[in-house]
Amino acid sequence: MCPLTLQVTGLMNVSEPNSSFAFVNEFILQGFSCEWTIQIFLFSLFTTTYALTITGNGAIAFALWCDRRLHTPMYMFLGNFSFLEIWYVSSTVPKMLVNFLSEKKTISFAGCFLQFYFFFSLGTSECLLLTVMAFDQYLAICRPLHYPNIMTGHLCAKLVILCWVCGFLWFLIPIVLISQMPFCGPNITDHVVCDPGPLFALDCVSAPRIQLFCYTLSSLVIFGNFLFITGSYTLVLKAVLGMPSSTGRHKAFSTCGSHLAVVSLCYGSLMVMYVSPGLGHSTGMQKIETLFYAMVTPLFNPLIYSLQNKEIKAALRKVLGSSNII
Repeated sequence: MCPLTLQVTGLMNVSEPNSSFAFVNEFILQGFSCEWTIQIFLFSLFTTTYALTITGNGAIAFALWCDRRLHTPMYMFLGNFSFLEIWYVSSTVPKMLVNFLSEKKTISFAGCFLQFYFFFSLGTSECLLLTVMAFDQYLAICRPLHYPNIMTGHLCAKLVILCWVCGFLWFLIPIVLISQMPFCGPNITDHVVCDPGPLFALDCVSAPRIQLFCYTLSSLVIFGNFLFITGSYTLVLKAVLGMPSSTGRHKAFSTCGSHLAVVSLCYGSLMVMYVSPGLGHSTGMQKIETLFYAMVTPLFNPLIYSLQNKEIKAALRKVLGSSNII
């Protein structure tokens, strides 16, 4: 077990002389308070993971952008998803890496809520984009004759923009409300990122309505999109099983398999973390769950797509300039 050290810094006294509260202008992300050698090991491990994640997703996005043969709806969505993953992992990991080498492990009040906002907004955009990708798979397999007329380049661009805009608007109001709440000292959050659970624990007054609002929005975006994806793939499975050709069935399953694997990784971890806040997860388990969907999932996504798709492999070989790399 790693020893936990309590620190209190960055507290601003209330103007009333008789008040016993101290209001917070910065937070301490305690993270993994372990021995220095373990901190260095974790720093090296997470730095390597972050570099591989940026490289993998960046390579896929760049390869799909360069290869005009892959300027189709499915690959357009995949390229945007990889681009989104780069920003998603970059919203939290750099600060996490800095804190491994820092003694204070502080983050400013504004920095904390900016991290909170971008982390949740980019995550919501990912969920919406995965849903759009499932809809694209449904049209391609269940409505192949109408697919070219429905899923046009113009509609693809609209859907991608809609995912980004809705993602950045979905949690805007609850995050603004949480930022206006009075936070009292101590300003220590036993977490690796600015997350609503630890922040609510630092609130001077109970705010059950804001908590309910926040978790309701989380449940809606996760379960709403997950149910849509489940429904889409139920219809896809029905259509695939009805195909007379075994070759066609195999091709359809291989196309959908990578997307289903990514959906399982993404939604599985999110449901455990944000839809069931009352299950009493330990702080250590919360950190591991957060690291899983913040770092591990974005790392595996390019591997899943590149290993399952010959067109992406060919595009990556072309960009990297060597057929021996992939």
